[in-house]
Amino acid sequence: MDSIPTMNTLSSPNIAHPTDSSTLAKRESSEFNWPPGHRDDEDAGTAVKPYFEQLRPYLAANTMLRGTMIPAVDIPHASDGMKANAHYFSHPRWMEDWLAAVHRYPELRERWHAAVGTLDGKVLIDIGCGPGNLLATLGGRPRIAIGVDIAHGSLVHAARVGYVPLLADAHHLPLKSGVADIVAINGSLHHCDDMPTVLREAARLVRPGGTLIIDHDPQQSAWDFRGLALILWNLRLPIYRWLKRGGHCAADDEQSWAQATELHHRPGDGISEQLLHSTLEGLRFRIDIYPHNHYVGKESLDGVMGRQPLKIRVAQRLSGIDPKSRAAALSLLCVARREFADRAAPG
Repeated sequence: MDSIPTMNTLSSPNIAHPTDSSTLAKRESSEFNWPPGHRDDEDAGTAVKPYFEQLRPYLAANTMLRGTMIPAVDIPHASDGMKANAHYFSHPRWMEDWLAAVHRYPELRERWHAAVGTLDGKVLIDIGCGPGNLLATLGGRPRIAIGVDIAHGSLVHAARVGYVPLLADAHHLPLKSGVADIVAINGSLHHCDDMPTVLREAARLVRPGGTLIIDHDPQQSAWDFRGLALILWNLRLPIYRWLKRGGHCAADDEQSWAQATELHHRPGDGISEQLLHSTLEGLRFRIDIYPHNHYVGKESLDGVMGRQPLKIRVAQRLSGIDPKSRAAALSLLCVARREFADRAAPG
C-alpha cells in the first residue's frame, strides 16, 4: 500500500474500467499528478492559513499539517478502498451532482433536528463529509464545522459550503478527544475499510453530554439478497448504465468507480444494530437506534420506518425478508449520547 492519490485530470486513459477497489492497487501512481493537500489549481475560497488557525484548538498534540489550499495530514498507508474513495469523491462533475442531489431531502433535515437539535453554536465534526451535503441540508450556524474526508476535491466543495476542511484518514483522526458537541457520520461509514475502528475514533471525539449520530449506511439484514433476487440485483448495473441513470453514466466510468467505493454496501454486508451496540456500549454511550427507509422525518424517532421502494420490497420477499420487519429497514439512525463521568462522592 502507498500514499493516497488525488485525481487531477478527467481523461487519464488507464483508469477506464476499475471493477472493484482492488483494481486501484494495480494503477501506476503517475496517473494521479498530485498527492492530496498539495494541489494549487483550485481555490476553496479562503486562504489556507485561517483554516490552520481554526483547526489548531482541536488538533491532537504533535499533529503536522501540510497543504496549500486544504489542510492535510500524511496518510502513508492507503488501502485500495481509500484510493477509490479519494478518486471518486474528487471528480468535479460527480461531486457537483452529488452535492445537488444526495441526502438533500427535507425529511433528513427534520429527522436530524429532532434527534440533535440545530447546529447553532455547536462544535460539529463530520466524518466523511464529502462535498458538504450534511451542512448544506441542515443549515444553522455552528461554532465550527470541521469536515473530514479523504478526497481533496470533495473538501474544496465542502469549504465553500462552510466547513473547515481537513484531509485525513477516518481510521486515525488527528483530533483531540472530547472536543465535539456533535460527531456525524452520514452515509460514509460503509465507505471505510474497518467500520468498528472508525466508530471508536468518532466516539473518542465526543465530549461528555455530546452526541454521536450515524445515519444512511445500509443495514446488513435489509440487503441480504439471495437466489433470484441476487441475480436480478446484479443485473441492474448494466441496465442503469445503458439508461445513463444518475450515478451510472459511462463518462469516465462513473458506475465502476462508484461501486469501488461501496466497501460495505453489497448483499450480505453493511452495518447492524449488533455492530453499533458492541462497539459503543463500553464507551459510556446511551444508544438509541431507529430503523428507517430514508424518506421519513421526525416520526422515525417514534418507530415509523416508512416504506422501501417496490424493487427493494420485491427483492426482500424473494430473499425471505419481511419488508415490514425492523430488519428490513434500509438504514439505521443511531443516536448515541455520551454520558457524563461519575462524580466522586463527597468524603
